[in-house]
Amino acid sequence: MTRDLEIAVIDDDESFRAALVESLASLGYGADGYASAEDYIGSIGGKSFNCVVTDIHMPGMSGLDLMQRLAAQGSTTPVVLITARSDTNLAAKAAAAGAACLLRKPFEINDLIDCIEGAVKG
Repeated sequence: MTRDLEIAVIDDDESFRAALVESLASLGYGADGYASAEDYIGSIGGKSFNCVVTDIHMPGMSGLDLMQRLAAQGSTTPVVLITARSDTNLAAKAAAAGAACLLRKPFEINDLIDCIEGAVKG
């Protein structure tokens, strides 16, 4: 698949978010970082993304809440959920919410790319 995809990265951990955006950009993807789901929602009016990568656990709106809100707005943009937690039922919650993938931090960038590419292909 071509790498001319636009990816939104939403994570409250500034250093992780910046590193992930930089890694995606170095691989030829367009990537924008957002500190919260609210920041993302407030800025998506003028920009279209092929995929959203979001942390599940953040202050304010969680990644799962964001998925519900986007679905309610009719969005079909695939979402990859990431987390540092190891809750036993998290994978089931992510699948039930319609997440394309659930990755646990730390993860390999190639695993994220596989999730993004697979999600965008449908």
